[in-house]
Amino acid sequence: MTTKPDDITLTETGFRPQGEGRILLIACGALAHEILALKAANGWDHLDLQCLPANLHLWPDRIPAAVEKSVIEHRKDYADIFVVYADCGTGGILFDKCKELGVEMVSGPHCYSFFEGNKAFAAKAETEFTAFYLTDFLVRQFDAFVWKPMGLDRHPQLRDMYFGNYTKLVYQAQTNDPTLDAKAEACADRLGLAYERRFTGYGDLAPALAALKP
Repeated sequence: MTTKPDDITLTETGFRPQGEGRILLIACGALAHEILALKAANGWDHLDLQCLPANLHLWPDRIPAAVEKSVIEHRKDYADIFVVYADCGTGGILFDKCKELGVEMVSGPHCYSFFEGNKAFAAKAETEFTAFYLTDFLVRQFDAFVWKPMGLDRHPQLRDMYFGNYTKLVYQAQTNDPTLDAKAEACADRLGLAYERRFTGYGDLAPALAALKP
């Protein structure tokens, strides 16, 4: 297994026996830790992982092409391929691309939804439209994926422009980690938002991967 920074392509490949049965997960790099944890906990040795750069989320329009390139590159080596992206701001284009390629993908509009559970997240939509969400990954990478890309490191006065209509920061915790909890609360303070920690675990991601049989 190779381990690289979260915003760089990560590949995790186990022993691949001759014959069919192996499934490749083409995933967002922001989900690498969670997918590897689920694989290890459940003994899903038939699943291999290819992560695309997490910073593609800064340019969602590039995600479908990157997924297509990876599917075409790896299709011949696997019995099946599963795309571990939700729509992620592509406006349905990723869904259409996966359908065109003949591969399945995770259901939901984004990872905040499937970590919460798509049904549960949808049920809160009418009352949480002023919530800003962070996952474990985004707490770890807050500066790289939120603070700096928005220019808040250079122009902190932009905070009110970006977040003036938000009322709280919801940390969707995949793990029980006091260090991440403290960092998430500090992120809320930096943004001037109320703080709520909500343990979601892996939400709908776990059953989606469990359904992938060799």
